[in-house]
Amino acid sequence: MTDISSSRPLPPTAPTARASAPPVELALKLLQPLQGLLTTGESASAEVLTVKPSAQHFQLLLQLTLDNGRQATLRASSTRLLAQGSTLQVTALADTRLAVTQQGAGSSALTQLDLQQLPPGTLLQGKVLASEQAPGKGQEAVYRVIVSLLNTPLAGTKLMIETPLALPLGSLLSAQVQGAQALIFLPLSARLDQLELAQQLTSQAARQGSLDGLLKTLHGALGQSGLPAGLRASIDQLLAGLPDGAQLSSSKGLAQALENSGLFLEAKLLAGQTSGLPQDLKANLLRLFGQLQPATASPLGAGLAGATLAQALPAFARNALGSLGQTPARQQALSFPLPARLLQAMDGEVDLQTLLKLAAAALSRLQTHQLSSMAQTQVGPDGNLLTTWQLELPMRDQQELVALQIKLQREEPAPQQDKEPSDPKDPHKMIWRVELAFDLAPLGPLQVQAQLARGSLTSQLWAERAGTARLIEAQLGNLRDRLSAAGLQVGQLDCRQGTPPQGPRTQLEQRWIDETA
Repeated sequence: MTDISSSRPLPPTAPTARASAPPVELALKLLQPLQGLLTTGESASAEVLTVKPSAQHFQLLLQLTLDNGRQATLRASSTRLLAQGSTLQVTALADTRLAVTQQGAGSSALTQLDLQQLPPGTLLQGKVLASEQAPGKGQEAVYRVIVSLLNTPLAGTKLMIETPLALPLGSLLSAQVQGAQALIFLPLSARLDQLELAQQLTSQAARQGSLDGLLKTLHGALGQSGLPAGLRASIDQLLAGLPDGAQLSSSKGLAQALENSGLFLEAKLLAGQTSGLPQDLKANLLRLFGQLQPATASPLGAGLAGATLAQALPAFARNALGSLGQTPARQQALSFPLPARLLQAMDGEVDLQTLLKLAAAALSRLQTHQLSSMAQTQVGPDGNLLTTWQLELPMRDQQELVALQIKLQREEPAPQQDKEPSDPKDPHKMIWRVELAFDLAPLGPLQVQAQLARGSLTSQLWAERAGTARLIEAQLGNLRDRLSAAGLQVGQLDCRQGTPPQGPRTQLEQRWIDETA
């Protein structure tokens, strides 16, 4: 495999499929005489069996097929690269020279795509059969490349593209259809990351459980006797670090709560920032898990630990690539908000084995949010970079615990689309989207969607209970006034009963099977 690397998820230069010029006649020098196979002026078809580059030429092994059906192999030298497997029409110029009057691979290759068969957004995989620099294309080098498609109904079809990338022979490519004559290459390194990400996301989502289930159980467990001292201290530290409504009502307190949500734990560790770990939710959960695992001392506990903390690429990655992005479980893991999921009813005293299961499920829930953030951070077809942060904050509301799910998205315009001389990272050029989901007594389940673009804020609120929807609708005028007082230009504000519609989500359908590897 050849990796077209990329340091960030930005699309490389789009290679454009264009109609090629008529085949140019080419003279081949034979490394062995024809010996009567063809007389001067006589023609035959030939197939390129092998291509081997030398210092200034390409050495070819041709299989010649005469009109009478007889076949013979010839060795020849060419100044131009011919695709392995291509069919040529050759004419004998002399006993040691052949003229190529038709390049089958180039003339039969597609120069544009049928968007009825391959609509925009379709993922193509292919293998480079031939690549040569196209003459007369200006100062920038442009290469004419013949690619054999490996997927879609056009599998086996040859496609001719022009690209500024010098693609090695035999390299495997992945590209997304942008138009009838436009493709965008997808880096293979990013595709392998997407494979691992998708598998981890699916497995973590299958094991996750609601955070409030664990926290409520831990709060009740503090009243039990017989808890180990270290475990009790870990529970106290975890519960004491939860923010309350007063903290989240200020910008500084909210920023601190987001910082300690566990979403950035791994980034902190990589940067050596360990001072804030005692307040980090995920760090405290891991500490609790570490206290519970040896306390249970059972094979089940060890199995849960391995399942929860496993972060390795599966051994059969290539087989899994065939089904990447197609499982309903992965779609469910990318949904927002994550559904409430309690592992079991908690009646009476809770044993350590139950706490271990709940802690493992809570860790998987946080990791599902983290992986979902990564999966939704990508470059759109228009080149805009969409960055997603999805997390969950358990909030103390008097004696109750409320799980507040948050999704933040920032859309940055593509640099090439920013025609103004100002910084493309100007906040006024970015689009921010916020989604909230929580269940607050006595209002019931609520969801909020808001968008901030060029200083204008629009928002849609959803309440599952009819009475709550009417109450919020009556207070929208007050909300508009407070937002305006904060310096925002307020657009549409609305509240509806029910839940937000879950529209279709665009996912990169990624497959990678090289049958010749």
